[in-house]
Amino acid sequence: MQEHYDEFFEEVFTEMEEKYGEVEEMNVCDNLGDHLVGNVYVKFRREEDAEKAVMDLNNRWFNAQPIHAELSPVTDFREACCRQYEMGECTRGGFCNFMHLKPISRELRRELYGRRKKGNGSESRSRERRSRSRDRRRERERPRRSRDRERSGRF
Repeated sequence: MQEHYDEFFEEVFTEMEEKYGEVEEMNVCDNLGDHLVGNVYVKFRREEDAEKAVMDLNNRWFNAQPIHAELSPVTDFREACCRQYEMGECTRGGFCNFMHLKPISRELRRELYGRRKKGNGSESRSRERRSRSRDRRRERERPRRSRDRERSGRF
């Protein structure tokens, strides 16, 4: 079962990065409640990438059902996670409104997220620093209401 889930996770993660941009974090809900079951949350490094993903994904289908994607105000997924579930002690079951995250294998986590830490030498790091610096500058120049939108999307 874990192997099938890892394959699904890797396929979605890889497609998100290839089509839309760098994924900082991706989470899949394992909740039983109708409003959270199977939800996939993707946090992109750049807000523009999240907006592009939402526009495109709302025209797609998965498992014979339309995908409903939207931008989310959540900036830190850890704040939305159920601490009791993480310790194996959540008693609310299907009524819990906090995210019960389905974990991926350690190997897949290293493969998907670990490749970023290696980098491609100092040139890629300096390009990344310049990009972050430019993003911060744009952020300061952006009107307040635009800043309130988050770069993560719910798919």
